[in-house]
Amino acid sequence: MNSRILGLRIAGSVFALVCLAQLFRLVMHLEIIAGGHRIPLWPSGIAFVITGFLSVWLWNLSKPGTR
Repeated sequence: MNSRILGLRIAGSVFALVCLAQLFRLVMHLEIIAGGHRIPLWPSGIAFVITGFLSVWLWNLSKPGTR
């Protein structure tokens, strides 16, 4: 495995972890307060979709022979 494939898989794994964290927040309805302001849940929904897409995309790019 070369360093490019390894880098893509590591980045894909990081995006997958972030995706799972966003899904966990959505399912558990966790409240986040930053600077005294309540952060709504809808940004987590958007982040879930985007990071999930990026994770799948990077893992597909890491397959040998994919250009």
